[in-house]
Amino acid sequence: MTTSITTAFATDWTTWQAERANGLRDPLGFLSLTALHWLTDQPEQLPDVPGTWWVIEDRVFVTAKPAYRLDHDGERIAGVHIVVADEGAPGVLIRHEERVLEVIRRSGRSAVRVHDPAAPALAAFDGIPAYAPDERWVVRGRFEAFDEAITVTTGAVVDGLEHQHSAAGVIEFVIGAATERVVAFGTPDALRVLFTDATSGITTYPAARALTVGAVGDDGTVLLDFNRSANLPCAFTDYATCPVAPAQNRLRVAIEAGEQDPRLGAPERTA
Repeated sequence: MTTSITTAFATDWTTWQAERANGLRDPLGFLSLTALHWLTDQPEQLPDVPGTWWVIEDRVFVTAKPAYRLDHDGERIAGVHIVVADEGAPGVLIRHEERVLEVIRRSGRSAVRVHDPAAPALAAFDGIPAYAPDERWVVRGRFEAFDEAITVTTGAVVDGLEHQHSAAGVIEFVIGAATERVVAFGTPDALRVLFTDATSGITTYPAARALTVGAVGDDGTVLLDFNRSANLPCAFTDYATCPVAPAQNRLRVAIEAGEQDPRLGAPERTA
């Protein structure tokens, strides 16, 4: 069934998705990634990256000459330079002319990923494929808080990596004849769910989609608007290190709402 985007609900969704697409057009965002190089304790020259790079424990070393034009914190790197990236956090940025070399740390491993505003994926980007917005996919759930936050470990789209998530509780909701329960990350004031469903690997990205749920109401309920199920960066690039959905968040139902797999082609606007 084709849904006409004329209602205030659909207009709000269209605005939301336009903002999502504009964020992806950041010239140094995830679509600008052109490489991901994992470092070892042996100094090496990375493909198309100036300098010599290696890691010892959590310290990344780069040796460069001024002529290499590598800048960190506004200073030209000359000789041996050390940077330390925080586990799981956005990386330390080293500029190389128009490009940015981002030093990241994931599961105790360090890497350099390359952002290039001239990346082909960025130039080719023309929007995010998605199901048409439909209010039938807005459902109310009930939040059950854990006595205290727990840590949930998930895998990642890169073999051997793990992600640690702080989980606040479980959300129970009903879709059709199915009752589903998902673990929610964050805090009761700002909940987020990573999930897969029966569309994953068919029309939607297989590893996970993310849904921002928001705050728990005074009556203990939350609103899940699956129309705003969003792709993680790994849906758009092979150079991200995103988590996969936890096992308990693999829904049995088909959530035919939200963003679709961008690797499958042009936007699909039918619900």
